[in-house]
Amino acid sequence: MTLFFSDYLYFVISFFNFWYTKAPVSLISYFASLNTSVSRALSLQILISSFFKPWKNEYRKDLITFAIVIGIFIKSILIFFDLVILIILFVLEIMMIILFLIWPVLTIYWLFK
Repeated sequence: MTLFFSDYLYFVISFFNFWYTKAPVSLISYFASLNTSVSRALSLQILISSFFKPWKNEYRKDLITFAIVIGIFIKSILIFFDLVILIILFVLEIMMIILFLIWPVLTIYWLFK
């Protein structure tokens, strides 16, 4: 069975259609799901929504102000580290998407170098 030029052309077109349209959309969808899961695991939304509430729900008259200050201090540290983790994850995801998109070009370059 012989392959004609149109068969090769179809293969190349379908490869680039997959590589530069379908796969990046799926990759970005996966990364969005990953970011949502990581932010939920780190409880970022809960930390932000309860930022001004007292730490450990301490509502005794003499300790309310102290519990609120301690809560703000501890939650600030936790929010900072959560954001650092999410930023690192986001940068790695962008690097992976860029590497994925230039991978065919790099492969051809290395093959014919």
